Amino acid sequence: MPQRRRALLLLCAAAALGAGCAVNPTSIDAKWVNPQLAGQKPVRSLMVMSAVRDSTNRRIFEDRMVAALQAAGVKAVQSYKFLPEDGPASEERLRAAVTQAGVTHAIVSRIINVSTQVNVSPGMVMGPAWGPGWGWGGGWGPGWGGFVAYQNAVWATPPLVTTTQNIYSDTRLFDTTNADVLWSAATTTSTGYASVTSMIEQFVQLIVGTMTRDGVI
Repeated sequence: MPQRRRALLLLCAAAALGAGCAVNPTSIDAKWVNPQLAGQKPVRSLMVMSAVRDSTNRRIFEDRMVAALQAAGVKAVQSYKFLPEDGPASEERLRAAVTQAGVTHAIVSRIINVSTQVNVSPGMVMGPAWGPGWGWGGGWGPGWGGFVAYQNAVWATPPLVTTTQNIYSDTRLFDTTNADVLWSAATTTSTGYASVTSMIEQFVQLIVGTMTRDGVI
């Protein structure tokens, strides 16, 4: 019986771990649509801008976002083709890049905060089946045998410590004519579920899908 119980517990743990891997890393916490968008034609040309310090991730993100927007029927271009340098840019530099790209709008995604969450799970408690008393048959009964077995079982398996980073991002859609914000979304991405490329892809699909449902694009 103890061996069967242990096998069942391990199987359940494996199933739970597998289900956790299938969780979408990014979720939308809040979104806003400018009332001025009501009744207007959807946005059809965009410059994609990723305001992150890592130039590689910036280019991966902009490439994937452009591909997703183009698949949705939107003319989209990467900002790194017109603003190859990383870091802040002046208003004149941004105006020149937007004009050169020939777009009417710009979508900017940036990281606003990062938090770290530490999760500690106590060791798995294992032991024989319940007995009628005093540890008869090795059970966890009401006697001293059961008391000792229960108290000691927790030490059989060390605790599991996992760390999760939560990345909080803000994405905004701007009208390049007057710099008005037309749409925005606050998101949280939990790392550790997939590779960076996979998380970027899921983030992009979530943003583009939400903008489509909101009638923005």
